[in-house]
Amino acid sequence: MSEILTGAEMRALENHAIESRQVSGLGLMERAGEGVVEAILAQFATPQCAAILCGPGNNGGDGFVIARLLYARGWVVHVFFLGSPERLPPDARANLLRWAECGPVMPYTAENLLATAAAAKAKGAQEWIIVDALFGIGQRAPLDEALAPLNALIDATFSENLGPAPIVVSVDLPTGYNTDTGETLAKRPAPSDLIVTFHSAKPLHRMPHLADVPLVIVDIGL
Repeated sequence: MSEILTGAEMRALENHAIESRQVSGLGLMERAGEGVVEAILAQFATPQCAAILCGPGNNGGDGFVIARLLYARGWVVHVFFLGSPERLPPDARANLLRWAECGPVMPYTAENLLATAAAAKAKGAQEWIIVDALFGIGQRAPLDEALAPLNALIDATFSENLGPAPIVVSVDLPTGYNTDTGETLAKRPAPSDLIVTFHSAKPLHRMPHLADVPLVIVDIGL
């Protein structure tokens, strides 16, 4: 594994592996999801309740895999989706459909997040894992609108004690940053308590922005 790869270098490596039939796109997505779940279980095994925020691309596809694998381990899992199923890349859409056999897919809105948080707390959840699988390494500004539901949830949790304490796990990187330059792509990027990335670190991971956030690098067989 290389020490650092840019977003473009990582995508090229993945595409080469798929085109050479070294691995399928679905296989890479499954390995990525498994790696995130293993990292969650290693560091945060207690909550057993999760909200998975899935975006409109392959990062969202990783999120659907994570949801399914946590559910299979007995976790209470809530899935929120930003986008439309018809516009998802094929592998991500396949994993959305696989998750749909396990549970519902709710629109990623502040209203849905807040209602789910309140219900989870009413059922006794003291903390929950929030998986940020919104955009990953391909992020582009502006992302303020996309981050508004998550920020509303965090604000209500701490100002109104609305829901369980959030533990945010970022898939590849927190939403709101440029992978290569570290530029902020939103006025308020997503927080992170753990970052799980694949094959190698990306430039952002070595910048001061995330110096205090633990990083797990998962080998996905590239």
